[in-house]
Amino acid sequence: MGVGRVARVDGYVPIGDYAAIGDGRTVALIARDGAVDWLPLPTLDQEAAFAAVLDPEKGGCLRLAPEGEYGVRRRYLPHTNVLETTFKSETGTLRVTDSLNRDDGRLLPWVELARRVECTAGTVRVRWQVEPRFGYGTEETTIERIRGVPVAVGRRLRLATLAWGLGEPQHSTASVGGVAQLEEGDRGLLVCVATDDEPIPFPERDEVEARLDATGAAWKRWLGHRTSDTPWKKQVERSVLALRLLVYAPSGAMAAAATTALPERIGGSRNYDYRFSWIRDSALALDALSTLGYRDQVHESLSWLLDVTGPTHPRMQPLYALDGSVPRSQESLRLNGYRGSQPVRRGNGAATQRQLGSYGDLFGTVWHYVGHGNALDPTSGRRLAEVASFLCEIWENEDSGLWELDQQRHYTISKMACWSALTRAADLAEQGQLPGDERGRWLETAEAIRQFVEERCWSEAKRSYTFYADTDALDCAVLLGARLGYLDPGDDRFDGTIDALLREQRASGPLVFRYTGMRGEEGAFLACSFWLVEALARAGRGDEARTLMEELLPLANDVGLFSEEIDPDSHELLGNFPQALTHLSLINAAVAMANGDETRSGA
Repeated sequence: MGVGRVARVDGYVPIGDYAAIGDGRTVALIARDGAVDWLPLPTLDQEAAFAAVLDPEKGGCLRLAPEGEYGVRRRYLPHTNVLETTFKSETGTLRVTDSLNRDDGRLLPWVELARRVECTAGTVRVRWQVEPRFGYGTEETTIERIRGVPVAVGRRLRLATLAWGLGEPQHSTASVGGVAQLEEGDRGLLVCVATDDEPIPFPERDEVEARLDATGAAWKRWLGHRTSDTPWKKQVERSVLALRLLVYAPSGAMAAAATTALPERIGGSRNYDYRFSWIRDSALALDALSTLGYRDQVHESLSWLLDVTGPTHPRMQPLYALDGSVPRSQESLRLNGYRGSQPVRRGNGAATQRQLGSYGDLFGTVWHYVGHGNALDPTSGRRLAEVASFLCEIWENEDSGLWELDQQRHYTISKMACWSALTRAADLAEQGQLPGDERGRWLETAEAIRQFVEERCWSEAKRSYTFYADTDALDCAVLLGARLGYLDPGDDRFDGTIDALLREQRASGPLVFRYTGMRGEEGAFLACSFWLVEALARAGRGDEARTLMEELLPLANDVGLFSEEIDPDSHELLGNFPQALTHLSLINAAVAMANGDETRSGA
């Protein structure tokens, strides 16, 4: 995947052909042919000025590549989210370094996409074109010169294009472009600066160059050496950096993915907007980052999570917008969709669902936070106690489950999560972190939940916990019961569940479908495979876990990124990209393997 000519079909490249860069406010997707096909502005959850990934004709794009035929290799600069792409043509070699710049690790007041272009051998003729489309193509986008600089003007957005050493920029009413002949040693710079209903800065070249270098250095400082004790260090490090790309710096919220509407099956309708913060994903990510020692990020994101749930207290919403609001609308955009997959959704209708698993996720995160030597403030402790008591009243309801299904049922993983929330609330109360007035009620309710699960959510025929009550259908999500503390890794029921899922939900190799009935409906769900690795490691089946992990890791794309799903036959990445749940599950699987290795060695 990392070498050779990029082939577009009807203007589209495979999802796995993208790499992601970001500044803590938005994320750009860059294809292997040098095109920026996705860039929401000014923030990740807003409209995209470049959205060719969803519609090559109406979406907008920034193209930069050598003329003629070429091969491609690319990588992230070590320990950073700065991308380096090397194009090798018949006449020479071109290196492009891409960054969404920061100011020595801090957010700039504007969005600054910098593309450094260097000819490292021979001679290369390079061509570039900036063709933004505001409002997903619904707004009129015009190009005008302001103080000699081409600026794309929309209703609110302004996008200025500055170029040095890449030919004199020429513009039409809809695009800006240029062409340059570069000799060995020549270096050019292409910069897009975006503002939202604000004055437009025109930075000098040396300022941008310095910020590009400083951005790489800032990524290295943040990453540090905290992944060094885990197996598969390179993959864990890349996953940590991918998660950081999805953190919205102004609030600490973590988006589930950088994109909307990338399909779970080509031509299918499961095309959702994941640019929101799910309590589930945030909680699992914070557990992963906490284990690796990223205390600053964990504190910031947990504080946001506790704050954002205030307006809906004591009820938990499944997801929140990055600014903390509850999304109330979902619409279909008039775009063709990735390879014709429609609808192209903006917004997410799951925001108002009842998902009981959110309570277990929240309490699990707080419990781990305290377990790492931290403490809750009295206000947070009081509010969490009220949430636990509220859960005692609602746990018997059906819900939409972890998979956000329209059919409400008594989903097994939801009940396990309720049990976990109440037992961990009781433990936190015993530690003095929560008021303990209703601790007895929490434990009594937790025991009733366990009785429900053991009697109605276990299949003797399958020797497995089930998808929901009173069925033999299976669900990979129940493996998270071990992380929730519900499943005992030494129990025969845990082993039986693992075996049943491997037997019945396997797609091919290490890949599995989410739950019964998904075969043929969508790709294999990558996080589920990493959950299996973690479960096997927890169950003491280390050899099986290691084999599965070593089959999974090569399925990442050439720069180490995973999407949500994967075609079990072709291994083409599917779904939104990059996907937080997949990467955080990879980290948790690697940590579980490390812990299992320590246990087996007597450490």
